[in-house]
Amino acid sequence: MANELELQLQRLVALGEAALLQWQQGQASSAETDWQASAWRWRSRMGGGYLQPVRQPHQVALDDLKNVEAQKQCLLTNTRQFVAGLPANNVLLTGARGTGKSSLVKAVWQACRADGLKLIEVEKTHLYDLPEIVELVSGRPEQFLIFCDDLSFEEGDHGYQGLKTVLDGSIAGPSANVLIYATSNRRHLVPEYFSENAATRYEGGEIHFAEAVEEKIALSERFGIWLSFSSFSQDEYLRAVAHWLAVLGPAPWDAEVQREALLWAHTRGARSGRIAWQFVRDYLGRRGLAQ
Repeated sequence: MANELELQLQRLVALGEAALLQWQQGQASSAETDWQASAWRWRSRMGGGYLQPVRQPHQVALDDLKNVEAQKQCLLTNTRQFVAGLPANNVLLTGARGTGKSSLVKAVWQACRADGLKLIEVEKTHLYDLPEIVELVSGRPEQFLIFCDDLSFEEGDHGYQGLKTVLDGSIAGPSANVLIYATSNRRHLVPEYFSENAATRYEGGEIHFAEAVEEKIALSERFGIWLSFSSFSQDEYLRAVAHWLAVLGPAPWDAEVQREALLWAHTRGARSGRIAWQFVRDYLGRRGLAQ
């Protein structure tokens, strides 16, 4: 019995030492942030997190994004305000998949990168770390764009609370050198159920929403700007295909190519810039093998 207890104690000590070492490594990584980088991903470790430099950021040009001119101009103007030290808003980009939400954030950052704008990508699983990230960069002279891509929260998922805190819900004021851009397929980020409307009241001509509905709407309302993205019409989709054929080709643009492009979109059940780009890559690849 004594030997068994001693063995268990040794295992606990070993686990504690391993946890301490991991925590120390995380602290060291955080303290050694490469501030010369232009973009980072936030990585979490036991006891803390750190900014991992992105050595080859995804290059996206504004001119390559089609059928989103209004959204493009709004986001670019808001970002230029921020870079110039003027008031600017956090932005939520929502809508159909593949329509350019994430690409637009990257393209706008690329357009303002020469002015010193830095980019930090934070995954949904690390949203609880947002207050820590903001505190880490708040004393820096640079300006930081925090990018949260493809956000959605299921029932019982409370990770959005870190996002709410940073946007508008802390006793600490928002950092002047931090802006948050988030994308989602959901307008209110969290699921909504018909049953939640049962508690909504109508009194004297005024609607009083149920608390569950209010809480979910409140999260998206913390973003000062909402940008909506819709699926492409057939003409918009074909214009995107023609653009990518010219950029990645050159390749002929005729009735046969249009027919193949429409068939490609039909098999995927949607029309978007992403699907246009994927078709062109497939078409040019097959064309190259046939030559």
